[in-house]
Amino acid sequence: MVGILEDKDRIFTNLYGFHDWTLEGAKTRGAWNATKDMLDLGRDWVITNVKNSGLRGRGGAGFPTGLKWSFMPKEVKDRPHYLVVNADESEPGTCKDREIMRHDPHLLIEGCLIASFAMQAHACYIYLRGEYVLERERMEAAVKQAYEARLIGKNNIHGWDFDVYIHHGAGAYICGEETALLESLEGKKGQPRLKPPFPAGAGLYGCPTTVNNVESIAVVGTILRRGAEWFAGFGRANNTGTKIMSISGHVNRPCNVEEAMSIPLRQLIEDHCGGVRGGWDNLKAIIPGGSSVPLITREMSEVALMDFDSLRDMRSGLGTAAVIV
Repeated sequence: MVGILEDKDRIFTNLYGFHDWTLEGAKTRGAWNATKDMLDLGRDWVITNVKNSGLRGRGGAGFPTGLKWSFMPKEVKDRPHYLVVNADESEPGTCKDREIMRHDPHLLIEGCLIASFAMQAHACYIYLRGEYVLERERMEAAVKQAYEARLIGKNNIHGWDFDVYIHHGAGAYICGEETALLESLEGKKGQPRLKPPFPAGAGLYGCPTTVNNVESIAVVGTILRRGAEWFAGFGRANNTGTKIMSISGHVNRPCNVEEAMSIPLRQLIEDHCGGVRGGWDNLKAIIPGGSSVPLITREMSEVALMDFDSLRDMRSGLGTAAVIV
């Protein structure tokens, strides 16, 4: 299924902030619904369903999310496990995670609980970009609401002790790279670490850690509620699901929009952004995935699909799906 996504299939139903972002508003949109039932089905059930949904990391690399979770040690030994959410979002042209944190923060917190349970982590750190002040205030308020409602914290209603910490970065681009982010989180200079060891073996404070993007975590609750097959029904094989796409530059209506993966790039620009300024023939090139991916020509843009494989075949990449025209 490709093309214009129907409203009933949107995961981020408050992407534009028209509705209440607080816990009460989030619950009316389905967040925190049946979360305990999912956890009661066990870790393997959660990881298997995330694998079956075909969800690939939404932060740029596109690594299969369920597979990444399964790399964590099966048992907790002498070192605790951690989940770290990469909310640094400093890739130019990318402006999707901020909208999730502003308008649908509870989807992210719920996803953190589910993911941490699957990886046996009792603590999660959300690392926000330095310039994101409103986003940090919203996230801190939403975390406080979740604690007060005993959705998270010690002895919470889900039966999995779980703490969320919001950490404010200092606005360094390199901290979007997962190991540099971990260095910064530990209070050191944000510089990438050598791999191996990988974070799943030795990450935050030398403990097993998984680093995921905001969008990758925020969609998990809805995927499990609606079923892996539902999510896998959008897009092409190996490029499934829905994705928030940020379109900026020389279009008539720059926007953020949640769309089905594999939507043709030209359709995305014409149907959601009112087309290229001055008409399609005016187009010189497009950066399809944020400024770290190579640009593609107008001819390529006519046949490009918004997914990992189509753009990789054009020697570019989907990245964060931040289209700069």
